[in-house]
Amino acid sequence: MPQLIVRNLPPEVVSRLRARAARHGRSAEAEHRDILQRALSSRSAGRTLGDLVLAMPNAGTDADFARPREMPRRVRL
Repeated sequence: MPQLIVRNLPPEVVSRLRARAARHGRSAEAEHRDILQRALSSRSAGRTLGDLVLAMPNAGTDADFARPREMPRRVRL
């Protein structure tokens, strides 16, 4: 099975990873594997911009975004 080595992690990241692994009752390696699997799962990989827009909550009405009707400016040609 392929391996992944992550170098130069800040000590606080490693500490937080170990603490998170302990809370879940597994090794830091198993926790790291789970984090990567969740982040790269097909559940989020197949989402399009349209899916994300449709998932946004309805906020406001069309009137909230209406532009004031003004006379057009003069244009010299």
